Amino acid sequence: MMEDRVCLGAVAGAFGVRGELRLKSFTADPEDIAAYGPLETEDGSRRFDIRLTGQTKGALVARLSGVTTKEEADALRGTRLYVDRARLPEPEEDEFYHVDLIGIEVFDTGGARLGEVTAVLNHGASDLLEIRLPGVSNTVLLPFTQEAVPTVDLGAGRIVADPPAGLFPETGEG
Repeated sequence: MMEDRVCLGAVAGAFGVRGELRLKSFTADPEDIAAYGPLETEDGSRRFDIRLTGQTKGALVARLSGVTTKEEADALRGTRLYVDRARLPEPEEDEFYHVDLIGIEVFDTGGARLGEVTAVLNHGASDLLEIRLPGVSNTVLLPFTQEAVPTVDLGAGRIVADPPAGLFPETGEG
């Protein structure tokens, strides 16, 4: 599920009154968001050069080209910023771009289908795979660790999980 573009961050709102804004970075090293050249909005209608100017609690402070007022910065709140995948380095072994994991089927070590990855979340400690259970709208959060997820095969579109006992409802198979 290789996407052509990867989301590197999102605008969190204005910072001050001169067009600076708070920027949430989704890159491994937050400051790398400015290293990949101009970033675009999801629909590609706007393109911004980024200049980092500082840090604030939970975000970077930045200037985006063409944004000069607090009102313009506030209008961009929630805007996700993308880069062409070709401008990013290839992930190292056992590293993955989150976008490549979305939509992948998850099976347990016995081959029973557990569900499909709908999101990759990080609330500070480590990544979690949000997995939609088959046939229902419920989801389960699976730690994205080597112990809980021993195999990720992007080519086959398959993840093998060894989840902690009780995390998934009984499948009735086994």
